[in-house]
Amino acid sequence: MSAAVRRSFDSLSVPNYRRYFVGQLISLSGNWAQIVAAVWLVLSLTGSGLAVGFTTALQFLPMLLFGAWGGLLADRFPKRNLLIATQLLMALPAIGLLVVSAAGIVTPWMVYVAAFARGTVNAVDNPTRQSFVIEMVGPDRLVNAVSLNSVLIQTARILGPALAGVTIATVGVVPCFAVNIASFGVMALALWGMDQADLAPAPPGAREPGAIRAGLRYVRDTPQLAVPLALMALVGTFGFNFQVVLPLLATFSFEGGAGVYAALVSAMGVGSVAGALITGARGRTGPRLITAAALAFGATALLAAAMPSIAFEIPVLALLGAAAVSFAASVNSTLQLAVEPAMRGRVMALYSVVFLGSTPIGGPLSGWLAEAYDPRVALLLAASAGLAAACAGHAWLGSAAPRRVSQNSAAKIASPRMLRKSL
Repeated sequence: MSAAVRRSFDSLSVPNYRRYFVGQLISLSGNWAQIVAAVWLVLSLTGSGLAVGFTTALQFLPMLLFGAWGGLLADRFPKRNLLIATQLLMALPAIGLLVVSAAGIVTPWMVYVAAFARGTVNAVDNPTRQSFVIEMVGPDRLVNAVSLNSVLIQTARILGPALAGVTIATVGVVPCFAVNIASFGVMALALWGMDQADLAPAPPGAREPGAIRAGLRYVRDTPQLAVPLALMALVGTFGFNFQVVLPLLATFSFEGGAGVYAALVSAMGVGSVAGALITGARGRTGPRLITAAALAFGATALLAAAMPSIAFEIPVLALLGAAAVSFAASVNSTLQLAVEPAMRGRVMALYSVVFLGSTPIGGPLSGWLAEAYDPRVALLLAASAGLAAACAGHAWLGSAAPRRVSQNSAAKIASPRMLRKSL
């Protein structure tokens, strides 16, 4: 048991990654506190599920529009320096929300503008963070580090909403924005304090016309990248819309308030942490694990749609969180181990686009289904996406795709050319 625990936390033995982990945990917790506050603010101002979906869509629309350029910047500039800049820039929308909320003049359009502004910076920040991990820990620890990233994201999803739920219920939304502002400063300091000599930066991408199109062609011609991205696009668009579904489920299906919403989000977060730790301890990835995680996601989303009460919904959402993070982490690791280093930023930008940038499509759709019919219908949509991805993954398993990728053999398959030779 102790050996399994050590394997789960192996990447934390790397000092730079340890600094990054702590900084990200604080920063993302603050970010989730702001997300919960902003969503609850819009819902209280409008009473509309569609407005909640629109707010979420605006937050992720820039990823869809500008994510490819964000990946190109990640390939061309030192990622640590780029991340310091994005952390400082993302504090600006939070400052704006703090001011207008404290002054009592906040309106829905102000929240919309802040969500879009933060999303624009995140279009650079997210692919840079995704592709920075391997520079801190190396290919041998990549699967573990990606899983630990999921742990910190999901832990933040517990801490942030829990903090926001208590804060909103007692003193209102304003302190949530102040917490987020401070958290960005913590992350910037963590990045600044890294030992640059221990980083292994990828060679900068060539500055030439058509670099983004070259990245798209590269993915198109590499099945080990194209298929996982397609599966992530399907599940990301129609399944990963919990920022929209959960507040509506809490409000309309279970007739609860901020506390019920925080409980649902926290339940998913607890399950996600467990799923990420298990994935990290196993230290491998590949088509079989992606397919199994998609099947588990579809099945548990179907169960979540059928649960009659909070008491039954909470444990099922924990299972759903575990399946969701296992699927996303498996796709993420598979992509990073199969990509050429000089293309990593652009490929991970595509991952961010299909994972986060698809929300402007799926978010409003889920919000409309929840408002026009029932939030459970949006969960049925998520279940359908997961089961369809599992079917597609099963077909992929029948092809020449590699069955498993271990972190111990990661260095041997650093490029798609090497990977294809091993088939």
